[in-house]
Amino acid sequence: MDAGPVLPRRRVGGRSARVRRAVLDATLIELGQSGYAALSVESVAARAGVHKATVYRQWPDRERLVTDALRQVSVEELALPDTGDLRSDLVGVAKVVAEQIARPPVTALIRALVAAGPQLPAFRDTARTFWTARFARTGAVVRRAIERGELPADTDVPLALEGLIAPLYLRLLITGGELSEDFLVRSVDLLLDGLAGARTSRPPSAPPGRGRPRCRSASRTARRGRRSRRPAGRAGPPPRRTRGRSSR
Repeated sequence: MDAGPVLPRRRVGGRSARVRRAVLDATLIELGQSGYAALSVESVAARAGVHKATVYRQWPDRERLVTDALRQVSVEELALPDTGDLRSDLVGVAKVVAEQIARPPVTALIRALVAAGPQLPAFRDTARTFWTARFARTGAVVRRAIERGELPADTDVPLALEGLIAPLYLRLLITGGELSEDFLVRSVDLLLDGLAGARTSRPPSAPPGRGRPRCRSASRTARRGRRSRRPAGRAGPPPRRTRGRSSR
């Protein structure tokens, strides 16, 4: 019985996809070992096991190579926690971000963006796209906290995320300290203290930047509280005696 024509088996990915992945992985490794200034298409091709002409056909220069490597990193999925508690979720996000940026090739890519980004428009545009997509995804952690009532509805989600990851990048790129779990937890607690302070620093109806009258009112309240806590026997000066004719 004729079973009909046999269809060719569809290949997943294909050679071009494998070559592309190999070249971009090689780019990240070369960045980690040599830095952006010493990066060359020839060294990337040799590490990827392809002819340099293959690389030049898709990436005419190293700027486009590194830009595509950044795009490849940007599509990596971060495992976002959903524990039902803001503090636990933020600690989880800090951990997965720290694990990613501490990988030597990714660290080298970040250093290249910081060093050469201002002079290379393609880097700037790709980095902006990367952070927009990353904040849109990780912002779900903050938005869920708003829905649960853990944060006010007017919380600035991108600013909160910047406050979460900024200490990680500072320690990675500037101070060179370890991205330890203790550091991540203390950074999250510091952020939460700031968010709580922002919630109580102004009336709910007042726009940001109009908190100074509130501060003056709080100062007057504090002064009244200090006067009311004077120790016994020091109730203040006696009433002032006035001179004048007494009423008949």
